[in-house]
Amino acid sequence: MLDKAVLSLGLLGCAVALPPLPGGVLAGACALLLMLGPARVRPRLLLRCLAAPLVFVLVGTVSVLVTVGWDGGPTVGWAPSMLPTAGTLVVRATSGALAMFLLATTTPMVDLFAGLRRLGIPDPLVEVASLTYRMVFVLLESVRSIREAQEARLGSASRAAAMRSASTLVAGTLVRAWSRARRMEDGLAGRGYVDALPTLDPPRHASPRFLAASVVLVAVIAASPLLATVVPGGLA
Repeated sequence: MLDKAVLSLGLLGCAVALPPLPGGVLAGACALLLMLGPARVRPRLLLRCLAAPLVFVLVGTVSVLVTVGWDGGPTVGWAPSMLPTAGTLVVRATSGALAMFLLATTTPMVDLFAGLRRLGIPDPLVEVASLTYRMVFVLLESVRSIREAQEARLGSASRAAAMRSASTLVAGTLVRAWSRARRMEDGLAGRGYVDALPTLDPPRHASPRFLAASVVLVAVIAASPLLATVVPGGLA
């Protein structure tokens, strides 16, 4: 995990700290190529993962470009002078998201939690994150089963029926979440749980070649703005 963390966090730092062109673009492009190439992440899966972050990026970009004022009444307009700022926002946010998804799509959550423990993160925090991660899938399965039962009973036949089904779905999911959390708490207390659940983590060995290549790649991207200014015809 160490080598992948160095690569992903290095690309994230380049995306956030360097000028968007060429540093931010190079960081995002490298993360994308590594996911679609050596990591063999399916393009459809990657698009699904990026859908939510890109919506937030779009909303943030629109909020930068739109101006609101009061001149005898509310006025809404565009701010062409903010186009460079909006472009910087898009490049840095997208490249940063790609860098983090490089780590998320290539590293199992078990390895991430084990790495957090080795970094000295308190055990209770790691356990809360681990249990929350597991509960998410349990609740998603509950939502799916409730939704299928409602569809079988024509729960969306009309707008009023759809609203009732939605409220029932939310209420049922919250009740199941509370009930499962209570049962889990009772089970952990019965097993003498204090701070952490002892588990056996398989030994992980970082690849020196991969780690060296990651450091070199991040260093080249970090130096790209300087190289662009000294190379004739480079990007300024």
